[in-house]
Amino acid sequence: MTVVTCRYWGGAKAAAGTESELVAATTLAGVMAEITRRRPADRRFSDVVDACSVLVEGVAVGSRDPASVQLRTRTTVEFLPPFAGG
Repeated sequence: MTVVTCRYWGGAKAAAGTESELVAATTLAGVMAEITRRRPADRRFSDVVDACSVLVEGVAVGSRDPASVQLRTRTTVEFLPPFAGG
């Protein structure tokens, strides 16, 4: 079983209600489905995650198809919401 660590920053952390969690998934699409499934009634969480930049092992995923991003055990997936300021 592939287990990855999801880390949330800023507003994503507040919406998730946790700083991090473990998720069993082999692709980024699987991670997204599972973390959303865990919060079925929380539309705010889904909206925040959809707006986030996603990093896998510190590398931005960008516009890649989440189903094409393969994950290994102990991979870290980070969700960074847009930041304001300058």
